Amino acid sequence: MRLEVAAQSDIGRRKRKNEDYYGVFDDSTPGLTLFREGALLVVADGLGGHMGGEIASKLAVSFAKDMLKMAPPPAAEPGEDEAYIPIIKDTIARANDNIYKTNQEVVKSKLPMGTTLLVALVTPRKVYIGNVGDTRCYHIRDGEILTKTQDHSWVDEQVQQGLMSKSEAESDSRRNIVTRSVGVHPAVEVDTYVWHVVPGDTLLLCTDGLVNMCKDAEIIPEFRKNWGPAEIVPKLIAMANDNGGKDNITVVVADVSPSASTVFRRRLRAFSRKRGAGILWFLLWVIWSGLMIALGYFLATGFGDK
Repeated sequence: MRLEVAAQSDIGRRKRKNEDYYGVFDDSTPGLTLFREGALLVVADGLGGHMGGEIASKLAVSFAKDMLKMAPPPAAEPGEDEAYIPIIKDTIARANDNIYKTNQEVVKSKLPMGTTLLVALVTPRKVYIGNVGDTRCYHIRDGEILTKTQDHSWVDEQVQQGLMSKSEAESDSRRNIVTRSVGVHPAVEVDTYVWHVVPGDTLLLCTDGLVNMCKDAEIIPEFRKNWGPAEIVPKLIAMANDNGGKDNITVVVADVSPSASTVFRRRLRAFSRKRGAGILWFLLWVIWSGLMIALGYFLATGFGDK
């Protein structure tokens, strides 16, 4: 299984600190026993306005990483899709317990530290996801969104209840209010998903700093250009900043087993852009040198004839 992954976190244009945190752990991670092929992708967004949001997000990612040291689940029965889901739910529950106890024993604030937490375990055929909060994961195929995780936000609940349209929710000023988080309450409810992937699929994990600044209609065209993850990630972050950058922005993009021809075209294009100016000047120098040599030859020949 080949995975091309790129990730980046940006403070944005309005915040004084970055409370987002992420982790990308592939099958070369030391101590890995949970799976043989694939990667664990984790994104957390510390609650703004609360104590220690940046600490909570780092703790949550650290707990998710510890999951890699666990024994693999028993082989799933035919038709059973949820082999890794109990492990993911248990990991998120343990992160919640740890952060909640820290709040009770150390922080002791009316605004305790907390975080969203999105965990995606990518295997050759399936992606196992656990989600709490409004950090989002998209499943993209051929430049189209097949599905995405459900946000645990106030505006999203209004849409589900028919009290607000999707277009109204996209522009509502209360988009950043989450209804579920890790560490704030003694127990947490985790949404889980199992998505079937095929070679060429793409996963996009991102905090609300992207989706609250950029609509899906702005994000998806970037994937239709067939850029590689390392090119798409900074483009999406720049787009969110250009649209206001009101929050921290974290983006993780993973291509699942891209074809050899796709990889070659992307690398050739990246090389051309990176080295394009140098190559152009080199070619101009070669042409100029050739012209000078030819001119010198003809001048010398002409003088010799006389």
